[in-house]
Amino acid sequence: MSLRLTGITLTYPDGDDRLTALDDVTLDVPKGSLTAVVGPSGSGKSSLLAVAATLVTADSGTVTIDGAATTGMRRGELAALRRRAIGIVFQQPNLLPSLTAVEQLQVMARIDGRSPAKARGPAMELLSAVGLAQQAGRRPHQLSGGQRQRLNIARALMNGPTVLLVDEPTSALDHERGAAVIGLLARLTHEQATATVLVTHDHSHLAAADRIADVHDGRLRPRTAAGRDTP
Repeated sequence: MSLRLTGITLTYPDGDDRLTALDDVTLDVPKGSLTAVVGPSGSGKSSLLAVAATLVTADSGTVTIDGAATTGMRRGELAALRRRAIGIVFQQPNLLPSLTAVEQLQVMARIDGRSPAKARGPAMELLSAVGLAQQAGRRPHQLSGGQRQRLNIARALMNGPTVLLVDEPTSALDHERGAAVIGLLARLTHEQATATVLVTHDHSHLAAADRIADVHDGRLRPRTAAGRDTP
């Protein structure tokens, strides 16, 4: 497994009490597979992604990435782990408006301590993989919504992560463009051998997933991609 959440419980202050966002959640995501996480608003999907990304520390439980448990890691160690092993595709691309498509990827290499010039070749390969090689010199305002989201995915993959976390990537897209983005994620998951978690509200995209997990009131229940509950 490239990503494993074991016994994760996360609570937040709620007046004099605490609100449970995740309740004893366990999730295994194998390398080269896409797990779709679905559930109603407020069910805990975003909290699950935040814990998996090591952006939020759970009250209890363990997050294991590439065989390394993150429990007890210092802030700097967690930041280094995110740069090296975790790619995050946010709901909104949040691209830098002054940079071209290829520069968006090169700056990720620079953050990781690599030369942007040497990163241009790998960046162009990724742009080609997401169908944007011809748009390498364009800035975000010159790209369509679907193209910006594909660039967002390429940026998340720039540093070769083993874990890819994707938050509602189709919320601002029409069905056709959304389906194309989900198909691209599924293909790249297999080609790049990432352990991918996709949070989505759109059940029409679930056919692209290798595994599906439902979240309700902070509890996670895996099921097969065909929709049958797992034993």
